Amino acid sequence: MLSIILFSLQITLPIAIVVILGIYFKKLGWITEAFNQSASKLVFNVGLPSLLFINIVNADTSTSIDWTIIIYGICFTLVSFFALSFMSPWVTSFREERGVFVQGAFRGNMGIIGIAFCISAFGSAGATLAAIYTGVLSLLYNVLAVVTLNRWSAQEQSGNPVVSSIVSLAKNPLIISIILAGVWRASGIPVPVYLLGAAKYMAQMTLPVALLSIGATLSWAGLVSAGKVTAWATLAKLVVLPYLAAVIAYLLGFRGVELGVMYLLMATPTAAASYMMVRAMGGNASLAASIIAVTTVFSLVSTSVGLSLLKALQWI
Repeated sequence: MLSIILFSLQITLPIAIVVILGIYFKKLGWITEAFNQSASKLVFNVGLPSLLFINIVNADTSTSIDWTIIIYGICFTLVSFFALSFMSPWVTSFREERGVFVQGAFRGNMGIIGIAFCISAFGSAGATLAAIYTGVLSLLYNVLAVVTLNRWSAQEQSGNPVVSSIVSLAKNPLIISIILAGVWRASGIPVPVYLLGAAKYMAQMTLPVALLSIGATLSWAGLVSAGKVTAWATLAKLVVLPYLAAVIAYLLGFRGVELGVMYLLMATPTAAASYMMVRAMGGNASLAASIIAVTTVFSLVSTSVGLSLLKALQWI
């Protein structure tokens, strides 16, 4: 039992420490709001695309990607989205809070925390699968987020939200990086050593900087103001959906790395980008911030428990 607990802590504790350091550095004044804004742009536009590119082009050619687990993730996300939408009027009577609840309950921070978990747990094999999974699911996440926020918005939205979301995704650096890496790998042309070396340097700074920024942006006010909607979104995001996804995946025959990566990506806290989208669409931004803060803090516990259970049951 002790070995199982140590296994989960070896994965989640290093990430938790870096996030806590981000909180401490912000208190010392070493990390400022200006730094966070610049770091977010650097990570999103350069660091994370470099990390995904490296993981894909350097993937072991003897190991093929199991696309069935990705298809399963798509199906599970769609069913979860409709279930959450159906129950949202019961969770809150305020129309403008329903879309925020739905997005907060299904849209995870796969690109940063999810990939960090997968690399820590499964190394390069987990990172490659996580990169492909993240690229595909982020398309779906963004479209569904725009749709639900538009549906429950208190203000009128111009244009087609799905079309505008797809257009913005076509310009997304993460998607571009994944497509470029896939095409390059399929071409059989080796990546120049100097280009690979530069990309590795950029990739190596991605997760530490991103996790420090997450810690620095955690809002104590968001934790204190957590109410009924935040509690339900947190329960769905960290416990109900990832645990249910893991059980169903096991019953469908998934095991090992595939099951572990899928669980870790499903178990991630609510994506920080969800706050910006809610604010841009005139939703309840304070509620979105509260959900992000609470899920980020408690995900470190819920993920450790989930990993311990999966390891104890010998599912991974």
